[in-house]
Amino acid sequence: MTDHAERTPGFGPEWSASRRRAPEADLRAWLELGLSICDAADEIALRWFRRDVPTSTKPDRSFVTEADQVIERLVRERIRATHPDHGLVGEEYGEEAGDARIRWYIDPIDGTHNYIRGVPLFGTLLAVEVDEELQVGILSAPALGERWHAARGLGAWAIGRDGTSRPIRTSAVTRIDDAQLVYGSRRENVGSGLMPGFDATIAASWRDRGFGDFWGYALVAEGAAEAMIECGMHVWDVAAPLVLVEEAGGRVTDVTGARRIDAPSFVGSNGHLHDELLRRLTSVA
Repeated sequence: MTDHAERTPGFGPEWSASRRRAPEADLRAWLELGLSICDAADEIALRWFRRDVPTSTKPDRSFVTEADQVIERLVRERIRATHPDHGLVGEEYGEEAGDARIRWYIDPIDGTHNYIRGVPLFGTLLAVEVDEELQVGILSAPALGERWHAARGLGAWAIGRDGTSRPIRTSAVTRIDDAQLVYGSRRENVGSGLMPGFDATIAASWRDRGFGDFWGYALVAEGAAEAMIECGMHVWDVAAPLVLVEEAGGRVTDVTGARRIDAPSFVGSNGHLHDELLRRLTSVA
């Protein structure tokens, strides 16, 4: 998916199921492993949350905490122990066996800035890719007490603080003026130059909020918002959300309409509004 962008992709649960590239038994096993890894990752993240977590600055001036590093090391160790032939692509430690047919994408703490500032919107994101098609996505937000997961043909699910699972679906809203739009950062979206129509698109919506990072995509998958719009992501930021939104019935592309995770922009929607959103976002007033 990172090498060959797909144009005009479809959307909906049946379309998402058609993207399956592995047996159901494998998908369920990867889900089980990923969820068990997130149990341990959640404990680590909460151990430092709203405390003095050791923090440093990376060359790109973004922050990394000791929790990020400890979690990613744990994730890699657990995956290697069970699937030594799988590739790994992570935020903190790069690629390992990057040309493997099956690869895991690892974001140890998505929303690191939130984590550092004591904002509970952060989580561990894991995704599994087979033959360049993402198959499984897990988003675990321990401070919220919630998780979301999806696998091709197995539906999209939310798990609450009490451990109860419920199926989730994107909304059926078809009009921009009835839509709730969420986004990561207005300054980054506008400053990117990729979305000259961003402000006008937001102005045309029923309601907007700046719910960034993974949570925006979870809201879309749950039908609580109609689209999440952002730019400046990395593949590990968006691999898991893509599976969740698509399996919940939605559509995910960049602002040009290409379905890829290595793009500089990302739009996840309920599918019904997608083409109009792209047209509005890329329109010059």
